[in-house]
Amino acid sequence: MPRETFSDLLAFLAVAREGSFTRAAAQLGVSQSALSHTIRALETRLGLRLLTRTTRSVSPTEAGERLLRTVGPRFEEIEAELSALSELRDKPAGTVRITTAEHAVNSVLWPKLAKVLPDYPDIKVEISVDYGLTDIVAQRYDAGVRLGDQVEKDMIAVRIAPDMRMAVVGAPAYFARRTRPQKPQDLAAHDCINLRLPTHGGLMAWEFARKGHELKARVEGQWVFNTSSAILRAALAGFGLAYLPDDMVQRHVSEGHLERVLENWCPTFPGYHLYYPSRRQSARALAVVIEALRYNGPL
Repeated sequence: MPRETFSDLLAFLAVAREGSFTRAAAQLGVSQSALSHTIRALETRLGLRLLTRTTRSVSPTEAGERLLRTVGPRFEEIEAELSALSELRDKPAGTVRITTAEHAVNSVLWPKLAKVLPDYPDIKVEISVDYGLTDIVAQRYDAGVRLGDQVEKDMIAVRIAPDMRMAVVGAPAYFARRTRPQKPQDLAAHDCINLRLPTHGGLMAWEFARKGHELKARVEGQWVFNTSSAILRAALAGFGLAYLPDDMVQRHVSEGHLERVLENWCPTFPGYHLYYPSRRQSARALAVVIEALRYNGPL
């Protein structure tokens, strides 16, 4: 069989599957007129009409349908095998170092990567939990995870989670002895469980917003932690109020172990984004991690 027949068959398969010369030409990266000429040449060599053309559609003739049925799967097998060989040659491998907050690890990174990494045994993922705004270039991380509004403009950012709403919660045992706060200012009279930030050693402010009015509350309490899971544990034990991501407390609220307050004041923040330096070429291992984490759902 002449070599050009193979490329002509590929052209025919593209047109037959797309049902359009325009779409097939775009897929193959050729002009519509060149593609039409290729199909006519193939039909001439075979002495058969393969496609029926109208002003609105293109469909295979009986001969074209038979060719599509018999030849199409064989080309697909060839393409699949070539793809498999390519994967053997360029198997993703290496270590991907990521800095992130604990909540992002538990709610996004772990559940998504745990499903994908078994298929890539040569990829290692090293995750460092850090609430500081780490310089990933200086600290030699491949990527970092932050809320969308915290990512620096010179970074490439990929959304990996929906927007995140915060919640203020306390245990029924706590509210049994304390009145419920009605506005953020009331928190001054409450025991609040704080998060210590590594940046300058400060405590994280509790942010609130309502009807366009925003405020940050500096709260006090007996307990200070540097992880969100420890804060949740202290809140469940009745030691005070906690300011945590809503998805982290939902189950405990539904089971009656925690109760929400200040719901109308709790803001929503842009969801987590994975970010990395724009000047760095994405290694194949990092590309696998990015695709595994990429968020395509509703915000």
